[in-house]
Amino acid sequence: MTHAAPARIGNASGFYGDRLSAFREMLEGGPLDYVTGDYLAELTMLILGRDRMKDPNGGWAKTFMKQMKECLAIAVSKKVRIVVNAGGLNPAGLAGALRSLASDLGVSARVAHVEGDDLMGRAAALGLGSPLTANAYLGAWGIVECLRAGADVVVTGRVTDASLVVGAAAAHFGWKRDDWDALAGAVAAGHVIECGPQATGGNFAFFTEIDMGAPLGFPIAEIDADGSSVITKHPGTGGAVTVDTVTAQLVYEIGGARYAGPDVTTRFDTIELASEGADRVRIRGAKGEPPPPTLKVCLNHLGGFRNDVTFVLVGLDVEAKARVVRAQLEAALAKRPSELVWSLTRTDREDADEEALASAMLRVIAKDRDARVVGRDFSSAAVGLALASYPGFTLTSPPEDASPYGVYTAAFVDAKEVAHTAVLPDGARLVVDHPTTTRALEPVPPPILAPFSETPEETVRAPLGLVLGARSGDKGGMANIGVWARTDDAFAWMAHALDVATLRKLLPEASGYPIERHVFPRLRAMNFVIDGLLGEGVSSGTRFDPQGKGLGEWLRSRHWEIPRSLAALATKGALGPSKGR
Repeated sequence: MTHAAPARIGNASGFYGDRLSAFREMLEGGPLDYVTGDYLAELTMLILGRDRMKDPNGGWAKTFMKQMKECLAIAVSKKVRIVVNAGGLNPAGLAGALRSLASDLGVSARVAHVEGDDLMGRAAALGLGSPLTANAYLGAWGIVECLRAGADVVVTGRVTDASLVVGAAAAHFGWKRDDWDALAGAVAAGHVIECGPQATGGNFAFFTEIDMGAPLGFPIAEIDADGSSVITKHPGTGGAVTVDTVTAQLVYEIGGARYAGPDVTTRFDTIELASEGADRVRIRGAKGEPPPPTLKVCLNHLGGFRNDVTFVLVGLDVEAKARVVRAQLEAALAKRPSELVWSLTRTDREDADEEALASAMLRVIAKDRDARVVGRDFSSAAVGLALASYPGFTLTSPPEDASPYGVYTAAFVDAKEVAHTAVLPDGARLVVDHPTTTRALEPVPPPILAPFSETPEETVRAPLGLVLGARSGDKGGMANIGVWARTDDAFAWMAHALDVATLRKLLPEASGYPIERHVFPRLRAMNFVIDGLLGEGVSSGTRFDPQGKGLGEWLRSRHWEIPRSLAALATKGALGPSKGR
């Protein structure tokens, strides 16, 4: 069945732990055709893997069932179809639990699920080693088959985040497998709404322009038959949808101009945005290409165990106090952990009129394959120094026992090795073919950039955030920093001034890692990919900011020589908010 009217697709979850009330808010806030929910991330797969070790019937997002107890009847009565990846490592288990719930509630709900992403049983044969979890990123067509078969609820495991939206739109409009541009447009819309309120003002660089007094509304993509869309939200909800909030999400956690997925490679350098009124932003122009012949695989291994202690150093001689306690703790350990990472954060001020402002933090992270080495013995050694170390000895919290951590890696397998399977509401199993037309991923040549006319002498030293927005995040050990400007002049300056060499100067912690810069003139944006900055992923990370979420704001806080004309316009508010083109 195809439709002429736009498909209204709302998202009610951006991660495992997002606002529980969002599903009900989306269902009751206005008309929708579909509600999606994204529950999975690399770290989530590790969490679910540990759950499955404790209970073979587990491995799915428990919060989704809480939401469905309250919302399943509402969705069915309103004929709003639900598409979620909450199945995690056990989509069949969650689908069965949903059928039992529907029976208990007296609700006639047709439940289907998508499986085949879990490669654990063949990990060794596929050259993936012996991981805790091994899941291929599937695409949208299993979801499409489930919806075409009449499913009210579709549960998946590891599909790409945007596939939830692409599947709903492709089923709604009857798209074909080679409708590349339409599919690419849906990927862009799905990428914008997948992180929930990040599209409506959450984690937004210019947050002071957003009404944050009420809970931020979750986003809606009104997708047209050609794949173009309008991003919006329900009336009366908090936050805002602007060209800037949508740009911020578009450049979040991406790579280059070719954004590869299992169904289509989306050319992010073709996407254009335009405001269509209050809380309505049009996404148009997306071009699609055949996907690569391989699928990405998310691998999680148990890396060992970790523990940490943070010492508070108050007043004078902070560096000397840090040296003393470091030497004392290392000498007190019966066995040195395989990894011991110390970091001193100088948050103290001279002649402070508050004790907190006179304090610095010394953190030590211990990691080892043996839980005993970094467990109670490590904690006891730290506590045992309390009366025998530096003056003013105190800890931020009592030390705890060791906890396991995981190591994330990505791999790639031939798509033909993955049995993408739709299990329809009647129990029938349908193997979903992978695309027959594929294209190896190739870099896009850098665009020709318009010159910026001002001379170096016409500058003022000021924070970059005066004229630039940014949002950053993680993909395993890689950090991504998306940066955008609000006017053509500001972008022309940014594109010439903020190159890789400059980024290394501004963010010294990134200077030792490979960095790529990708430029998107139609969005007035760039993306920096810093490979290896985040180590082996968030669970294993020892950085102050293990997911890189604050890197963009750190960059915006750095002072640089900014053209005086841009700085003056920004001070007057003339650089934003952007109205699009």
